[in-house]
Amino acid sequence: MQIETAARPTLYYGWKMVAACFVVASMAWSFGLFGASVYLPVISRSHGWPISLISSAVTCFYLVSALSAVFVGSSINRFGPRPIMLGGTLAMAAGVAAMGQVREPWQVYITFLTLGLGWASLSSTAISTALAPWFDKHQGRAISTALMGASVGGIVGVPALLFTIEQAGFATAVAGAGVLCLVILLPLVLTLRARPADLGLLPDGASQAQSMSSSRSEPTWTRRAAARTKMFRSVAVAFGLAFLVQVGFLTHHVAFLSPRLGDRGASLTVSATAIMAFLGRIVLARYVDRLAPRQVACGVFCLGAAALGILSVAASSAVALVIASLAYGLTVGNVTTLPSIIVRREFGAVSFGAVYGLVAMIIGLSTAIGPSFYGVLFDLSGSYRLPMLMAAALNCAAAGIILAWQRSSSVPHTA
Repeated sequence: MQIETAARPTLYYGWKMVAACFVVASMAWSFGLFGASVYLPVISRSHGWPISLISSAVTCFYLVSALSAVFVGSSINRFGPRPIMLGGTLAMAAGVAAMGQVREPWQVYITFLTLGLGWASLSSTAISTALAPWFDKHQGRAISTALMGASVGGIVGVPALLFTIEQAGFATAVAGAGVLCLVILLPLVLTLRARPADLGLLPDGASQAQSMSSSRSEPTWTRRAAARTKMFRSVAVAFGLAFLVQVGFLTHHVAFLSPRLGDRGASLTVSATAIMAFLGRIVLARYVDRLAPRQVACGVFCLGAAALGILSVAASSAVALVIASLAYGLTVGNVTTLPSIIVRREFGAVSFGAVYGLVAMIIGLSTAIGPSFYGVLFDLSGSYRLPMLMAAALNCAAAGIILAWQRSSSVPHTA
């Protein structure tokens, strides 16, 4: 007697896209965003150049990545993720490898500018835009899961990079990192597809009947039309403030903790903060599609404000410093993930690349101010109490803005 077995359903290709983007995020954050903080002191010590010179090159890294974001999003919408991420892989590999070959100060700027182009083409704007056409019902989970790779970059990638530098030397380590980018990312990026229709599929792996029953017309937004809406401005302003606070905090975190915890204690706390960011992303991925993302963002901003407030008044308590740092860590990954989820839900998949690219550019320009924001306030006051208090106030403002300007009924312009 022959027993018929039901065919196992094949994995929806969109989740393969998520897995690929997870790896892309891991590499991009390891050697791009987090890597920049590793290259800075090593280059300064190796050549005897002032930190201010290298810091200004890092600022250029942030600025070029911010200005590139708007073109990355629209280009992926038009051409698909493959050519953009291939170019980003080549730029990142070249920028990382060149870090160990600089001999003159002007070369530092070229390497960080190249790295910035690679980072822009492989980070949150590129990943979110690549995934936008593939998911509707599960878009929050897909983006959150892919961007967990960013936390892996902080938890695993940076310690591995530091260990390799210690064992093999800076030039050899960064050359190896550049080769690793090419070996891992080039074949992976080639598997990316532009949209599910190219494979005869529907978003979320839905059947044709499910698609017909849930179909709705999706308006098309131009950048200009989107920028006129309160919902666009609220996301750009609120997350611009939150990223300013976050990147500034992460830049100064070790310097803030070391006087009380020592270098080892500060390092362990920073690593634990990165782990908390990863856990926060896991929770977000599990529940975000069931929740209102603006309300989630408000809660994240308020938690961050509370943690920063504690840090501002508890500098003498090691326990309070660690607990507040861990609490802030829960917000770090979600601040990165939530703006793309909100834009995707409110502006749709068709317009996502163009709209989110503009949002990301505004956020990126604000982000570049973060390290200087804390530094200037520290110099003026002589401690980190004032910077932390002001950062907490900015997070509170972001919480109010994200809720005050809800989705409007504005009709987009397609021209």
